[in-house]
Amino acid sequence: MHWEKPINPAQLATTATAAQLLRAAPITAMEARILLAHVLGWQRTELITRADEILPASQIAAFQALEKRRLAGEPMAQIIEQREFFGLTFRITPAVLIPRPETELLVELALASIASIEAPQVLDLGTGSGAIAIAIAHQRPDAQITATDQAHAALALAKWNAHHLLPADRPGGPLNFAAGDWYHALATPKRFNLIVSNPPYIAAHDPHLTQGDLRFEPRHALTDQADGLSALHTIIAQASAWLLDSGALWLEHGYNQAAATRAQLIAHGFSKVRSERDLAHIERVSGGLKS
Repeated sequence: MHWEKPINPAQLATTATAAQLLRAAPITAMEARILLAHVLGWQRTELITRADEILPASQIAAFQALEKRRLAGEPMAQIIEQREFFGLTFRITPAVLIPRPETELLVELALASIASIEAPQVLDLGTGSGAIAIAIAHQRPDAQITATDQAHAALALAKWNAHHLLPADRPGGPLNFAAGDWYHALATPKRFNLIVSNPPYIAAHDPHLTQGDLRFEPRHALTDQADGLSALHTIIAQASAWLLDSGALWLEHGYNQAAATRAQLIAHGFSKVRSERDLAHIERVSGGLKS
């Protein structure tokens, strides 16, 4: 049996290899590999091919600082300042929600609704990091997209992501970013083929707000400070005024809000109203067409 000398944690503060740091890491092996590759600027494969290289003390200290942040519960996406969404790598800061896999369903439904429309006009309300708007823009270069947010820090980040992830010469032109609360961000009357939004839909009393990654994300982007339905209702109630005939509205919502969202859509005259399930078989996105 191969015997390996135990690692002295104190020694790792001044001298260590990548392999030693990974073996001693108090976080999951996958998270340790992600953080160490991030600090070193290495590809993941280099953690294997260069495993026995002695690392500079400065890089060891930087890695251990990130370990402590993760042990304190800080989300990985905020620590390494990036998250993959719909095949694109977005820059992430504490100013925005971390894009999640279930939101890709919203993008898929949005793209399907404009599949037969040439140069569609698209509105993304509450864009945050820009993930939804930019994913649509990337898949549909001809789409003309407006993205809004009331938080100026979020808009600045969304603009940065758009600049770095989309070609400057895309046929639909650059994304139009506007600051303001939902439709109030739109300075001039305009109609859209599609409106999408992932608004704050967690109820103010929901215990999840004090758990996991949500503790570190902007509260205003998570909850409406009420029952979780007010933002959804506001967007639905005013959508028809901003949609072209037969235009589509798609909204992400909570696991138990599909029926209430469908009822609001029907009450405000939308047709072909339905909800779609995410990979966890939860009704996650609801929408319909302007009649």
